[in-house]
Amino acid sequence: MSIWNKKPLIKLLAEAEDSEKGLKRTLTAWSLIALGIGAIIGAGLFVRTATAAAQSAGPSVTLAFVVAAIGCALAGLCYAELSSSIPISGSAYTYTYATMGEFLAWIIGWDLILEYAVGGATVGIAWSEYLNDLLVNILHTSPIPYEFSHSPFQTSPEGVQGIINLPALFIVTVISLLLIKGIQESAFVNGLIVILKTTIVILIIYIGWKFINPVNHTPYIPQSSVFTDEHGIDHSFGGIMGILGAAGTVFFAFIGFDAVSTAAQETKNPKKAMPIGILGSLAICTVLYILFAHVLTGVATVEDFRTGGKEASVAFAINKYMIGYEWLGEFVTIAILAGFSSVILVLLLGQSRVFYAMGRDGLLPKMFSDIHPKFKTPYKANLAILVIVGGFAAFIPGDIVGDMTSIGTLFAFVLVCISVIILRKKEPDMVREFKTPFVPFVPILGALVCLAMMYGLGWVNWMRLFIWMGLGVIVYFSFSRKNSVLNNPEEKK
Repeated sequence: MSIWNKKPLIKLLAEAEDSEKGLKRTLTAWSLIALGIGAIIGAGLFVRTATAAAQSAGPSVTLAFVVAAIGCALAGLCYAELSSSIPISGSAYTYTYATMGEFLAWIIGWDLILEYAVGGATVGIAWSEYLNDLLVNILHTSPIPYEFSHSPFQTSPEGVQGIINLPALFIVTVISLLLIKGIQESAFVNGLIVILKTTIVILIIYIGWKFINPVNHTPYIPQSSVFTDEHGIDHSFGGIMGILGAAGTVFFAFIGFDAVSTAAQETKNPKKAMPIGILGSLAICTVLYILFAHVLTGVATVEDFRTGGKEASVAFAINKYMIGYEWLGEFVTIAILAGFSSVILVLLLGQSRVFYAMGRDGLLPKMFSDIHPKFKTPYKANLAILVIVGGFAAFIPGDIVGDMTSIGTLFAFVLVCISVIILRKKEPDMVREFKTPFVPFVPILGALVCLAMMYGLGWVNWMRLFIWMGLGVIVYFSFSRKNSVLNNPEEKK
């Protein structure tokens, strides 16, 4: 029972072909691009941009987006090769199982829980913030009471203690039930939301450009200093370290394109559609992100993001500085609520497919690989994720889980880049519909850029990552190793 056993490629590809007992193939290349954009444009753009500008980079947050985009593009090329060559659910978990063995596959699968589940919770918490903004500023009604829209670890300036974040729990529940209903219905709803929120982003860029105040972009890269946030945590502000720290923060904004690869087993012609979906959504969003960040930091000041706007900084900047366009601020709040919903949808989709793959392999309880007889979705995995993500969203503050998601995802990207190099050496004759260019230079560079962003996130997030991974190792040796299908072939028979 070796912990380094690899899952044979021939077995993986056979599972991909066995669609009768498995998941329904209904997605096209355009569906995948919409899924990618649905996940990418959301909390990261509307919340993390202002956070990164306030804590780390000021106006040079645009350069942080460039660094993050380079890391994502390099990793995206690696994802495109692997997802077109091994078109099966599980994303980085599956690729690692085929290249580096079971233990590292478990580590990456456990890591993906950190990415998708905690990411979904982060966006659910942001959804809750914007719902209160909608109730107060647009519908002019009372907000949901503080104690029922914040975690127990939060206290209002008036001294009210949070109990549970009910709106965040509500949206996670609704999305989970939609995912159980079916991938096609989920993709359709996501497509409508993508059209709405992409239109809003373009409107903000177009209208906001004439409200840019050049003073806010001077100096473009602030001098190096230290900024201490409300929790007493120090952040490198300005200079190269500020840009790297901001890149690690806004990297959360790009999380989602890799979730496209988890839907490989539900895609028509995945060998061609996967690279288009991954790289297409990434390219479109990168251009929009850089333009959006340039406009936002030009319209409002860093101090606005630190004190006035916070989670709702985009609507705050429009209402304060873009006089005559208050309607856009109201429209933004509605579009952001819808946009956050599609991000949660894609992240929970990704998480359920990773659970499905790990349950099928015996590394998680087998029930996670059970398919609904009518809807053909891994419904038990979705219900388990509802409990996990709902718990995070209801009881943990958003800023803590946000950076945990970024460092977890970056770690997954590093392993995906390494997987491409290993597979090129060990399986040179494997059919590759899409090939990562300049191997091993592109994967090595991708891994290095991602490691640099991980470094920029600081020791607190490294500590959280090590604690999470330590828990994962305990679970593996106490449950997963003993129940692994690969290590216990007789049981499977």
